Amino acid sequence: MQLKPAISHWIEHLQSLGLYTFTRAQAESETGRSFVATQTALRRLKEQGRIVSPRRGFYVVVPFEYRAANSPPANWFIDDMMLYLDQPYYVGLLSAAAIHGAAHQQPMVFQVMTNKPTREIRSGKVAIQFSMSCKIEHMPVTEKQTETGTMRVATPETTAFDMVRYQAAAGHLSNAATVLAELAECIDAQALVSIAQLVRLPDVQRLGYLLDAVGESDLAGPLAKWLDTQKPRAIFLHPGESADVKVDMRWHVLPNIELEVDLQASSTTQ
Repeated sequence: MQLKPAISHWIEHLQSLGLYTFTRAQAESETGRSFVATQTALRRLKEQGRIVSPRRGFYVVVPFEYRAANSPPANWFIDDMMLYLDQPYYVGLLSAAAIHGAAHQQPMVFQVMTNKPTREIRSGKVAIQFSMSCKIEHMPVTEKQTETGTMRVATPETTAFDMVRYQAAAGHLSNAATVLAELAECIDAQALVSIAQLVRLPDVQRLGYLLDAVGESDLAGPLAKWLDTQKPRAIFLHPGESADVKVDMRWHVLPNIELEVDLQASSTTQ
């Protein structure tokens, strides 16, 4: 009779193979243990800080060096977890900006875009915040290597548009402008025009205005030419706040808030 491997030993074997995620069903199947025995063993390992479960039925192995945080970084498991949840995704907003080098203000949470409302996930001390987009599978992304595999990350151009669309998650417009000043050297002007056709016209207008505000008028030039063909109406820079201000004719934007952009921060990172 073949002995059933202890779940703790099975997890150590996974780790030796460079695998840091698994499901409860997988643990039950591959160790030949019952549902109850598997649940009991996994609960004990969670209490010991050897594994963490950011979503019911999905587990992440916690290497010794991450025991204090009770979780490895989100980029170790985000791809596997989103596959488990059966949701398309990409790492976005400030997290994507930081990956592309705009790291003046590191986000306090790991920011992910997906296609349905998803509550924030806690994995030990790691927080993963979700924003919803119906364009998730159409926006350009890039594959980035991680310590455990790969993950989908918004391109610099997708990141730029998302930051004006999801202002609160980006730390509002002044912070978005500061990040854009750092991100600009990674942005391709023609790629912005390609994405403009996928997003709302006000997002194009606000992004163009912000690029001008941080001294990137040349980068925004092709986008301005494309906008001229769309006959845009005038919009407020910050939605919902009326003000008696003069319209910016290049972007048809009414600057109803004053931007506070930390251009010095962006220049010190270049």
